[in-house]
Amino acid sequence: MVWGWPRRVNWVKQQHSNIRIWLGIFLLTAVLALPFIKPVQQYLSIPDKVVTFSDTASPLDIPALGTNVTINSSGDSVQATDSSVFYPDKQGNSQLMYEAAGIPLKKVDVSVLEDIRVVPGGQSIGVQLHTLGVLVVGHHQVKSEDGEKSPGEEADIQVGDVILKINGEKIKDMNDVKPLVKEAGKNNEELELTIKRDNEKKETTLDPIKNEKTDRFQIGLYIRDSAAGIGTMTFYDPETKNYGALGHVISDMDTQKPIEIHNGSIVRSDVTSIEKGNNGTPGEKQAKFSVNDKEIGNITKNSPFGIFGKLNKPIKKNGEYDKPMPIALSNQVEEGPAKILTVLDGEKVEAFDVKVVSSVPQKFPAKKGMVIQITDERLLNETGGIVQGMSGSPIIQDDKIIGAVTHVFVNDPTSGYGVHIEWMLQEAGIEVKSPSEKDKDKAS
Repeated sequence: MVWGWPRRVNWVKQQHSNIRIWLGIFLLTAVLALPFIKPVQQYLSIPDKVVTFSDTASPLDIPALGTNVTINSSGDSVQATDSSVFYPDKQGNSQLMYEAAGIPLKKVDVSVLEDIRVVPGGQSIGVQLHTLGVLVVGHHQVKSEDGEKSPGEEADIQVGDVILKINGEKIKDMNDVKPLVKEAGKNNEELELTIKRDNEKKETTLDPIKNEKTDRFQIGLYIRDSAAGIGTMTFYDPETKNYGALGHVISDMDTQKPIEIHNGSIVRSDVTSIEKGNNGTPGEKQAKFSVNDKEIGNITKNSPFGIFGKLNKPIKKNGEYDKPMPIALSNQVEEGPAKILTVLDGEKVEAFDVKVVSSVPQKFPAKKGMVIQITDERLLNETGGIVQGMSGSPIIQDDKIIGAVTHVFVNDPTSGYGVHIEWMLQEAGIEVKSPSEKDKDKAS
């Protein structure tokens, strides 16, 4: 009996271990299978929050869970047509509560925003930016009696740095640099520089040297104070004249870093021809404008979501899209047909068919929220798809502005990214917020 006891204990332990293993496998299988059960899928599809506009004629996008589950509303910003269909009524906040036999199952916060309408763009614009300070875009060697060297490189000034001050004086453009360099060289003095690198300011000293060939003092840096290009207007607010364009940040062509602007302007642009895109090579709009043209607006911001400023006066297209249109939030955008407004010839804005391939509802500002595909045969024949200069072309779906074209897929020019309109509106100072969020901002 004594010798059989350990065997029995081990056998019991082994059985307990097997039971735990099989119980674990069962529970794991149940957890993995749970999301595939239809009632669970329906429950998981209920959003925590719904945001919509007071002028929307469509019902709130919330699922029903069957006849045994009721949905009750609190607040007066939504109205019910039956137990599972609710429409936005007026600006404010409400709650929807799913209940079964009086037991709460799920709460949904509903924010009904005031109607936001802006005029869609599509016009081709010329863009002129003036940098904050001067931008360092390269180094060069200065030939002197002591050999070749770059004073700027020796002073640890890097490509992409912005020179803000020299000897305490603010540098607004390249013309401010030359006399200071000349004076310092003449007096055999060092220059004291304040530079900005990324988000940090740094101090350094630089000793100009005389170029023996030109007999001029130089700092061994290539600098730039302005940039120019073309893009497309996305929208403007008829009341404030605030506008948004491009849908993406303007970066310096040499440093590939965003340009920090001091000021800028936009002018009318005339599209003269289009270089067709193909796989591996994006196409490009060829357009003309003059820096001496009368500006139609200023540029106050160059952000990840485009350029922004204020128009001097409304710019018209003389067509059906001249009137203000409502916008759609990211959670209201649907996969399927849409249109973009852009210019192919001269200044004529036209509508072309596209398809929203995918759209990601976004709670926070983010780029590349949509993927779109050009489906219009004429646009494909003339451009090959999305081309440079088309950035900012507004995307319209169900008579609402949903976003703007931003980037082309290099290996498939028929498709590209779009940004949701709500993030561009916020950058333009047009707040897309619920009443409670506005109250929080005021309190803070």
